[in-house]
Amino acid sequence: MNRSRTLAAVAAVGLSALALAGCVAKTDAAASGALTVSSTDSACDVSTAAATSGTLTFDVTNSGSDVSEFYLLADDGLRIVGEVENIAPGASRSLTVVAQPGDYYTLCKPGMVGEGVGKAAFSVSGEKIAATGDDAEQKQKAVDLYAAFVKDQVEQLVPAVDAFTTAYASGDDATAKQLFPTTRAFYERIEPVAESLGDLDPRIDYREVDAVAEGLDWTGFHRIEKDLWVPAQDALNADGETPAWKDWQPSTPAERQAYADQLVADVAELNTYVHSQDFLDALDAQGIGGISNGAIGLLDEVATGKISGEEDWWSGTDLYDFAANVEGSKMAFSLVQDFATSSGDKGAALVTKIQQGYDDLDASLAAHGSLTAGFVNYSQLTEADKREFTDLINALAEPLSQLTSTILE
Repeated sequence: MNRSRTLAAVAAVGLSALALAGCVAKTDAAASGALTVSSTDSACDVSTAAATSGTLTFDVTNSGSDVSEFYLLADDGLRIVGEVENIAPGASRSLTVVAQPGDYYTLCKPGMVGEGVGKAAFSVSGEKIAATGDDAEQKQKAVDLYAAFVKDQVEQLVPAVDAFTTAYASGDDATAKQLFPTTRAFYERIEPVAESLGDLDPRIDYREVDAVAEGLDWTGFHRIEKDLWVPAQDALNADGETPAWKDWQPSTPAERQAYADQLVADVAELNTYVHSQDFLDALDAQGIGGISNGAIGLLDEVATGKISGEEDWWSGTDLYDFAANVEGSKMAFSLVQDFATSSGDKGAALVTKIQQGYDDLDASLAAHGSLTAGFVNYSQLTEADKREFTDLINALAEPLSQLTSTILE
């Protein structure tokens, strides 16, 4: 698809959690007191699984052999409420959050890659705590939590790509096909970050028609996809005109290894970038307006490629990308919606309308599967199904387009 190159993307926290990582004094700590966390190579042991609402401090000690991270996640297990990173072996660091009543998860990530270890339920009871801190402080916390979310998604993308490309390069096409759509979900949630980095996104995620149009070598996910789902002799490329077998030959084992190595290297470059000061500086420059624009941009990704079935042309796994883009867009919205609501009645009404739009779109997607259970092949959608998705996206896009101007007023 034609890619917009704006640095803005997904969010990392819900409406009720916006104040959760505010700067607070330890003297304000909740009655539960400080909590201890032991991070090892295989476990993440928290001293208690329940606490009272208010200021909580998690004192994290890394007893493992590698640098580690500790996360407090929202009830969906995806949104980040607070995190502390770069805990060296033998070192201790603290995470302080203002915890609202609700259900959460705790998690450690040895090596700062992968999905982490010791994920456990954590509950907070008691009364809701009023947000503290000035507006600028809350906005900076929103940006910081977005940065944490992006890093987490890329850290999970790294080993997922390793497993996917290993299967592909070794000729285990059945496993590679199974891993293809779930691996891409991590990338799709934070796609605009890579899109802002020159030729990195084209190397990772360009479709064949885009690469040809721009005179680029075609590599990445979709080059591998075409090897895995060999097109029929009478198939056309995504442009609807070029025969799929024109100037095309399935990759040799050596070529497969080269494409696999390239994708691994490109994702490693992305991982290095999101852990750099340049990334943090870019986010700070964009501010909450950039995050808001990311909610809009990710929905545009759905409208311009996924809804037409052009993204995963050979595999038909477009609904996975569709769902991940929507998920990212919804989370970006959740990060800034408090600012829209606080702008007055007009902003509050806009938030309600946007939330309803996401709910309607989620319900429609759920009729065809989920990211965890799997989606039907895109070819199984009827024209009525596609029209329904289009109508729902258009209905959401209109109020969502007003979000950035509302929060920046």
